[in-house]
Amino acid sequence: MYSIISAISAWAIPAIIVFIPLYAYFRRVPVYESFVEGAKDGFQTSINIIPTLVGMMVAISVFRASGAMDWILGFLRPFLDWIGVPSEVVPLAFLRPITGAGSLAFTTDLIKTYGPDSMIGRIASTIQGSTDTTLYVLTVYFGAVGIRKGRYALKVGLFSDLVGFVAAVMICLFIFS
Repeated sequence: MYSIISAISAWAIPAIIVFIPLYAYFRRVPVYESFVEGAKDGFQTSINIIPTLVGMMVAISVFRASGAMDWILGFLRPFLDWIGVPSEVVPLAFLRPITGAGSLAFTTDLIKTYGPDSMIGRIASTIQGSTDTTLYVLTVYFGAVGIRKGRYALKVGLFSDLVGFVAAVMICLFIFS
């Protein structure tokens, strides 16, 4: 069974890459011209979202350099110790909604420090896989289409990140303890 799944996964992407242009060709769609037009639109979208991305990156840098993260962790540490949550993974609750690369780097550091099979490594990996970069997604997608009022989407996205964080911690503590 494993060899069948392995063969399917090895051929799935090349098959899709061949199938889509062939399908479009037989439907009389100008394949190359459509590709070039899509590339133009993608480039224009990239140019439109650059100012929003720069603003988000500056805000992330200011938050990390100001020491606000350390202050928040110092405030939360007694409560986290009381409920059994390793305080080392809490920065992921703040970083993951903001930056995927930053949270991945932080997760990598935790795994290098504590090991992949440690409780901290397992929780960090689960958090990394169960939440999303909400602020990045809202910035990119809302900025690309010009939506300025995204407060409800922001609330729902951050709430879902909180639920993902809590669920990841609880499940890991339940399964691996």
